Amino acid sequence: MAAIRNIVLVHGGFVDGSGWQGVYDHLTADGYRVAVVQNPTLTLAGDVAATHQVLDSLAGPAVLVGHSYGGVVITEAGSHPNVAALAYIAAFAPDKGESVSSLIADPPPGAPVPPILPPKDGFLFLDRDRFAAAFAADVPGKQASFMADSQVPWGVGALEGAVSEPAWQTKPSWYLVATDDHMIPPPAQRAMSERAGAIVTETPGSHAVYVSRPAVVAAVIAQAAQGLNGQS
Repeated sequence: MAAIRNIVLVHGGFVDGSGWQGVYDHLTADGYRVAVVQNPTLTLAGDVAATHQVLDSLAGPAVLVGHSYGGVVITEAGSHPNVAALAYIAAFAPDKGESVSSLIADPPPGAPVPPILPPKDGFLFLDRDRFAAAFAADVPGKQASFMADSQVPWGVGALEGAVSEPAWQTKPSWYLVATDDHMIPPPAQRAMSERAGAIVTETPGSHAVYVSRPAVVAAVIAQAAQGLNGQS
């Protein structure tokens, strides 16, 4: 596979695309052309449409990258002809018919349970007082507090959006497991990455590994762009 120069970054629930800035800075410094999707996280279909809009604007192939719920988006949107490879960053990698809702419905005993508050008017938030410990334990305290206080409402429709045809079945994929993740348990990340046949890298890091360890995340994305095998 020839080296890819375009990178498209898709954020997950409760946050927006600005969290990718550190990763963006590393990748653009290395000469990649990087676009960040500001997906609304209201419905899966809407987020796929927002992602396709960015992909349509590109000249040439891209690596499509998703964090957390963004992994569902890239799994559904990745069949776009401009997508040459997928990169999952502590992300959901659902199979056909699966959604975030179905994947988190039956957590294993002892697994951390994300502090998601009951839905209000069709939207979800994380408990602000527990946000840092659950989502961003290795992010500086002031930054984690800002993330907690600037949460984006996550639509129940996005949580329940099911994948129709998983792009990882036909596109090569890479996966970064965050071994200190308290939102998506690392064993679940490993199981999804194995099922997808992804090339796996593991790193210490919270769910917000894309914020706390941008160089590591950028290196995995660069591996995908270059078609290189990582080391797990």
